[in-house]
Amino acid sequence: MDSNNVEQQPHVTQGLRIFGTLIFGIVVFLAGIYVGFENRPSVQKITGLFNKESVVAADTDFAPFWKAWQAANEKFPGADKVSNADRMYGAIKGMLASFNDPYTTFFTPKENEDFESEINGAFSGVGIELGEKDGILTVIAPMKDTPAYKAGILAGDKIVKIDERITADLSIDDAIDLIRGENGTSIMLTIVRENSTEPKVFTMIRSTITIPTVDTEVKDGVFIISLYNFSAQSVTQFKTAFSEYLASGNKNLILDLRGNPGGYLDAAVVMGSMFIPEGQIVVKEIGKTENDVSVHKSTGPVVFPKGNKLVVLVDKGSASASEILAGALSEHGIGQLVGTQTYGKGSVQEVIPITSETSMKVTVAKWYTPHGISISDHGLTPSVIIPFDPESATDTQLQGALNLFK
Repeated sequence: MDSNNVEQQPHVTQGLRIFGTLIFGIVVFLAGIYVGFENRPSVQKITGLFNKESVVAADTDFAPFWKAWQAANEKFPGADKVSNADRMYGAIKGMLASFNDPYTTFFTPKENEDFESEINGAFSGVGIELGEKDGILTVIAPMKDTPAYKAGILAGDKIVKIDERITADLSIDDAIDLIRGENGTSIMLTIVRENSTEPKVFTMIRSTITIPTVDTEVKDGVFIISLYNFSAQSVTQFKTAFSEYLASGNKNLILDLRGNPGGYLDAAVVMGSMFIPEGQIVVKEIGKTENDVSVHKSTGPVVFPKGNKLVVLVDKGSASASEILAGALSEHGIGQLVGTQTYGKGSVQEVIPITSETSMKVTVAKWYTPHGISISDHGLTPSVIIPFDPESATDTQLQGALNLFK
């Protein structure tokens, strides 16, 4: 028995040594993970955008991201002057850019502040609503009585340079940031216009832009309501203008949506409900899947007198909510579309707060007319095409619409 104990002693000692080595290795390994985690640029430390519970457990290997982060940090001259927050903002912007949707974007604190100012209806710039067509920065519409409007910028103009900066690699939001600036400062836009062989250069002075909403006038015996946007205030102002029209006793109405870049969906539905019988479709909204469908119907009551005649003026500056309202009025046989092809901006964006100072605007759905026509894919084609002649002393489209009542 003693001999057996003597024979097993070396094996026991060796086992203890192996076990001790293994334990030591595990401790070192775990310590390494802890140190690495604590010293790596972490999402939580950089921005506070996420807490531990909200970190996404994805099947994507993020090691290349951290390797690139570390390599740039070690090699780039002046890397210490770029804050971790700015790096994270850039990473989010890059991620959203991979969706290839010009309307899905991230707002840094400065951009978020500018965006909120625009929503509230006042900012400093030249008064251009921007979009993207075929990958080119494009004017959706110049806002009435702004520097851009007075200078002669037109819907559909392609902006190829902002001052000396070529726009080919700029996002919409980057371009907006360059165009805006302090009151009284100068800006130069180089544009390419359809059917024009040479670029045109426009020099303007920035000013505070207050977004207009509604104008009314009577011309050649026809009542005209010009609607410039679908803001939170536009419904009230539109109802006031419509009451003015009803009180006039005029049976002919032109709803001028030219140069109207859109706005709130609810505003378009409320206005449509003034013309379209209750329960009829104003617009269909299809989300991430084809089964994710919302149908927005007229809530009534109809206040547009039966037998009165309506013409809806549109052009390539009519976008978004303008196309929703115009499409619904046309397809329900209530109003005749006159002018030129609309812009084709038929997507829905939702603004999601990310931190107290930043937000993300993301496309969540697309709009379809009551007959199922994709506004994004096609825009709207008027039944009466009347081109706009910028060289004419008169408004050729408005005059053509007025002639329809004769």
